[in-house]
Amino acid sequence: MELVIRPLAGIGELSFGAGMQEITDLLGQPEDSEVITDGDNEVETLIWNYWEKGLSLFIEGSDNSVFSNCEVENTAATLFGVKVFGLDEASIIALMQENGFSDYESEDEPWEERRLTFEDAQADFYFLDGKLTTVNYGVVVNDQGEVV
Repeated sequence: MELVIRPLAGIGELSFGAGMQEITDLLGQPEDSEVITDGDNEVETLIWNYWEKGLSLFIEGSDNSVFSNCEVENTAATLFGVKVFGLDEASIIALMQENGFSDYESEDEPWEERRLTFEDAQADFYFLDGKLTTVNYGVVVNDQGEVV
């Protein structure tokens, strides 16, 4: 599977809202998995890590667990046909704006990364020393496993 970042849609052939079977059909079994909970321990999120692919998938929904969020660290990944890990912050802003996403903000995080967030794409781009390290993006999923 090609690692094509599709904001609000998915990664490559895998769309947000896909079930666990569809994920394993496309990517195989994860190399590692973990469960995280929100602060109130009400919402559990399963994370499937595909370390060799530079990819982590977040799976949510209590009744019907579905793919809701993606974290990409693979430098071969593309965004709108461009290898995104070769771009600086200004170039990513321009690329996102050219493709209809303009609601953004930047902030320096306490752990020394710089975060560029596009609210309208539900996407975060993380930089360390000016170099893109991670793209994290997704959608909202309700308890029934529906993308909202």
